[in-house]
Amino acid sequence: MGQKQHVVVVGAGYAGVTAALRVSRRHQVTLVDPKECFTERIRLHEMAAGRTGPSVALRDLVAGREINTVRATATSIDPGARTVLLDSGTTLTYDRLVYALGSSTDTTRVPGIAEHAYTLEQAQELSARLVRGSGTVTVVGGGATGIELAAELAESAGAWHVRLVTGGEPGNGLSAAGRTHVRKSLERLGVRLHSHTRVRAVHRGGLSTDHGELTGDVTVWAAAFTVPPLAAEAGLRVDERGRALVDTAMRSLSHPDVFVVGDAARITVPGTGELRMACATAMPTGAHAAEAIDALAHGREPKPLRFRYLAQAISLGRHDGLIQPVRTDDSAHRLVITGRPAARINEWINRYTLASLHAERRRPGTYRWAKPLRPAKGTVPPAPAAQAQRFP
Repeated sequence: MGQKQHVVVVGAGYAGVTAALRVSRRHQVTLVDPKECFTERIRLHEMAAGRTGPSVALRDLVAGREINTVRATATSIDPGARTVLLDSGTTLTYDRLVYALGSSTDTTRVPGIAEHAYTLEQAQELSARLVRGSGTVTVVGGGATGIELAAELAESAGAWHVRLVTGGEPGNGLSAAGRTHVRKSLERLGVRLHSHTRVRAVHRGGLSTDHGELTGDVTVWAAAFTVPPLAAEAGLRVDERGRALVDTAMRSLSHPDVFVVGDAARITVPGTGELRMACATAMPTGAHAAEAIDALAHGREPKPLRFRYLAQAISLGRHDGLIQPVRTDDSAHRLVITGRPAARINEWINRYTLASLHAERRRPGTYRWAKPLRPAKGTVPPAPAAQAQRFP
């Protein structure tokens, strides 16, 4: 039957909720998060542009399962005592901990971000600000997050002029065809591009860059992401960016009773390489950690994570998009899917993501993800190719 354990999950994003739902029904699960509703992070650019769908309460997302939701913030973790201290003053004890605090926009890169720029985590506040006026809104960041936000705002912002500032080219990790489509789509939407432009400071009136001043009324910072310091403060082994080092079962290399999933972990998979920060990474790692916890409860050694990327999906407004097929190591294929077909695929992916959580609630183990083909016996898997750093 296996040993019943108390599994505490801190963080109710894609990785944390997936882990909580997938853990065997025989275990007691406590899910800790300060938010009342689940955040569909892959739709925050839509929320910023004023397109809001129905919110999903966490308690409804786990309804019918023996999962205790606690609305609080974890302030410290003591792996030796196996305890988590919450800002409410409550101390939770655990047998296994799933650390799923994810990532957030890094507001420390240049002076003035925190004081004078919005981030995607402030999507509702940004939307309210745009409703109140007009002028120029500047999005900083040429990754998928910045591209999607600039396109969405340009399509719906009305009296606002949108510019995109990036240190390289928009979509640097895409194929040549992908980068070309992104650029043409943004230009068609009226986005003014400032490529190869480094931001030195953010101020009330805009940006200071290596190409001079860029004046503007609203700045949105979407250039890079960082992880909370809680793992490092707890004594877990972390890399130079603060991500916990884990094995192929998602166990902390220094504290094997702690499982770290999603953006908060530095995860390397044979044949794929180091996994990037993305929803596409979060849910599989959360599910795999749950399976590893259940295996250990039954006295079995967990299997290593098997995972591969299939494509990157980028929204370019409601009627355009880009689907960039990728190789096993996440490097871009030459061909891409664009336009309305890509927009439809992207919307299907967004809906499927939330639907997968509902399906996992009804029947644990339902969620599946792409895995590499097993090599033939006697063959040696190729070494993973170098990956460009790309963030959600």
